[in-house]
Amino acid sequence: MTSAPTNPYDVPPYQVQPLIASVLERGVPTPSASAQVTCAQAIGSEIYVGCSNGELLRFALLADDPNKVESYQLLSRQIVPGGKAIDEIVLVPCIFKALVLSDRQIHFYATPSLDPVPTIKPVRNVVTFAVDHHHLSRPVPSASDPPAAVAPVEFCVIKRSNISLYMLRDKLIYQKEIPLPQGATLARRSGRALCIADRTNYCMIDLEHASLVELFPLSQAFESTVIVKPCITIINDWEFLICSWTGENTIGIFVNGTGDPVRGTMQWPAHPVSVCLDYPYLTTLLPNSTVEIHLLEDQSIKQVVSAPPTSRPASRPTSPGQQGPVEWGRLGLANSLNGFMVPSSERSDKMRKIAVPLRRGPAPVTA
Repeated sequence: MTSAPTNPYDVPPYQVQPLIASVLERGVPTPSASAQVTCAQAIGSEIYVGCSNGELLRFALLADDPNKVESYQLLSRQIVPGGKAIDEIVLVPCIFKALVLSDRQIHFYATPSLDPVPTIKPVRNVVTFAVDHHHLSRPVPSASDPPAAVAPVEFCVIKRSNISLYMLRDKLIYQKEIPLPQGATLARRSGRALCIADRTNYCMIDLEHASLVELFPLSQAFESTVIVKPCITIINDWEFLICSWTGENTIGIFVNGTGDPVRGTMQWPAHPVSVCLDYPYLTTLLPNSTVEIHLLEDQSIKQVVSAPPTSRPASRPTSPGQQGPVEWGRLGLANSLNGFMVPSSERSDKMRKIAVPLRRGPAPVTA
């Protein structure tokens, strides 16, 4: 008999399991034979995938055969207007919407059907956008909740020289505009705090007072020719993690909504491709396709998930801010705030069919 470890953190918290064996080879012709997956999001039993040819795919966990394990199968597909690459998918389950960024436009779709919302026109001239983390974390309303009781969702649209604030429910409502002369390439919002990265620095913006505080540079190696890709991760309602390249490694700095440093610092041997919070862990994808798992509480490393075996020639171009060539492998990490289902065959023997004897003849009569 074995016993549980004294410290549960001694157990490696993660393992890699394929969910969809082949996303783009589903027996249906695509407009482009060279299409690639560009982004993905998951919630519950649904996975939404964006492609370089403008296809938006919806997979659901189904079972064709009661004797087989459930698997994710393609249910529907859409092509965004213009057929350009899909850059980002943001699911907003509390209002059953998906916001899809493609060709500098945000398109609005109903979930889970992926039907376009005809009453909402696309938002144009978008550099990037940020939905309020508070609202992304809201649960799906129950069927008994009246529609009027569902609060609208707020988000920011970063354009070339300003920030546009919107509210979304059945309609899209414009709120106000805040000047941002230097622009931004990445943004994450939590309440009134908006953490952005421009071409050289991270900044914190107070949306209520329209004030801006500079934080740290994207790169502290000022003579380096490396272009650093910004990385911002929301830790909680009033805390962010930003990544700064030093020339030899990358440090992760925790800041609160006013820009003050909190906690300790993280450190990685290379600049992260992406960082996700899966409390109490931080998962980081590095350029060599390995995934490092750190414990948020003390920033200690708990596990390293090895890179997948390279079975094809390199097909992914080097991303900005990543040193050296990137082999074919993992493209990024996507955080699912509301969780998703993973098919499993564990204890499937308990679900096998068995013969059950049936009573024949009339049912007994009780006095």
